[in-house]
Amino acid sequence: MTALLTTNLGSIPLLGRGKVRDLYAIGENLLLVATDRISAFDHVLATGIPGKGKILTQISLFWFELLAGIVPNHLISADVRQFPAELAPFAGQLAGRSMLVRRAAMFPVECVARGYLAGSGWKEYKAGGTVCGIPLPAGLEDGSRLPQPIFTPATKSQDGAHDENIAFEAVEKVVGAKDAAELRRLTMAIYAKAAAHAESRGLILADTKFEFGRTQDGIILADEVLTPDSSRFWDAANWRPGGAQPSFDKQFVRDYLESIHWNKQAPAPALPDDVVERTQSKYLEAFRLLTGRSLVL
Repeated sequence: MTALLTTNLGSIPLLGRGKVRDLYAIGENLLLVATDRISAFDHVLATGIPGKGKILTQISLFWFELLAGIVPNHLISADVRQFPAELAPFAGQLAGRSMLVRRAAMFPVECVARGYLAGSGWKEYKAGGTVCGIPLPAGLEDGSRLPQPIFTPATKSQDGAHDENIAFEAVEKVVGAKDAAELRRLTMAIYAKAAAHAESRGLILADTKFEFGRTQDGIILADEVLTPDSSRFWDAANWRPGGAQPSFDKQFVRDYLESIHWNKQAPAPALPDDVVERTQSKYLEAFRLLTGRSLVL
């Protein structure tokens, strides 16, 4: 199986390429296509993970359905047979990895929920005992469960740079107090539902980030949701606070890049076959555990 690194939809207008997704204009709507690109340390790597885009898309579709009672989402259809006729010639590229979605005016913040201390949250806590200005108890460790989940928003980088944690007051200044409060409410409601489901499947949802937009009907959930690219999922049985936890994401990729002492500057290196295979299997395992289904790539 070959990794799909770049889509080409002929004369269909390409609006942009992100680290993973290619975005096209389809009349009044958008087509979101998840490629098999993989990024690490804010760089897209030369090697992709075959089928990764399909896995991410199918995980998002599972969550959109599960969360529909909490917040509407941007999905119109993920069935290529229901796509507009001009996309029919590209069905082979698009099947399983694309979503026809509604346009929305996106809020310029990443809405992050944390139930555990990890990543940038752990670094900030070590430095000053807070995360996004929220004071936390003394004595917590890397991987510790927080007394209660917290809303820790971040900037949304436009140029591939790293997102930066910001205080809730900064969100209020950007989007207004009313919308900021609603974004926080929705984020924490989704996190509670998702964390409970993950726990029922033997997983810990340590943290996750969401993107919201506004349509004429109100605020909707957009982009991907609760995938290993946007969330930290840990095996509950092996959770041991006091260090970095093994997660269902690109951990093998990061570990390999650290082992070869890459300077984290472009160009990004290629990955050996064994790292690609182990990473692919980890994404597939995440899908199986979360959904209870197997996915044939």
